[in-house]
Amino acid sequence: MSSQPAAVPAEPTLRIVPMRRRHLRSVLRIEAEVYPRPWTLGLYLGELALPEQRRVYLVARSGGHVVGHAGLMFAADDGHVTTVAVDPPWQRHGVAARLLVVLLREAIARGASALTLEVRAANQPAQALYRRFGFVEAGVRKGYYAETEEDAVIMWAEDVGGDDYRRLLDRIDVELGDADRVTVDESLAAAQMAGRR
Repeated sequence: MSSQPAAVPAEPTLRIVPMRRRHLRSVLRIEAEVYPRPWTLGLYLGELALPEQRRVYLVARSGGHVVGHAGLMFAADDGHVTTVAVDPPWQRHGVAARLLVVLLREAIARGASALTLEVRAANQPAQALYRRFGFVEAGVRKGYYAETEEDAVIMWAEDVGGDDYRRLLDRIDVELGDADRVTVDESLAAAQMAGRR
């Protein structure tokens, strides 16, 4: 599998699958392009070594290339979104939103009742994306990103196990308008949840 970025076709198809070791070369390339201090191979290997009931890491693939990834870990019944990154040529094509739909459905299926994340204070597009998914600002962590001394905005989405949140994810799913071009690996509970609308 090539780790080189893929050109974005006019009508891209995506396949959302669990992240595996074989995806890490591409994941690390994307990390290096989008973050000032990217996660390391060792960090990803450590995350993937955790029991599956404690974490979810996904990749979005198109044409055999990894074009984005997202991850979440569990602390009690809270899901903590740890990473969302999209290959720069693929940004603004709905990849992050599609990954979040699948990631959050997976978290809910595994028992998450609330979701949280940190996002750079200056990253307004990401904050807007997270607000679309029902996250609200809950505080600020001063100097959280040590490499740039930038603050992190803490965001939470509460009561995600309820019908209102399920309907929100269903609405976003429809708004993305790509259902005919996206497949979700059948091993993910999110694949079954999407079919129960």
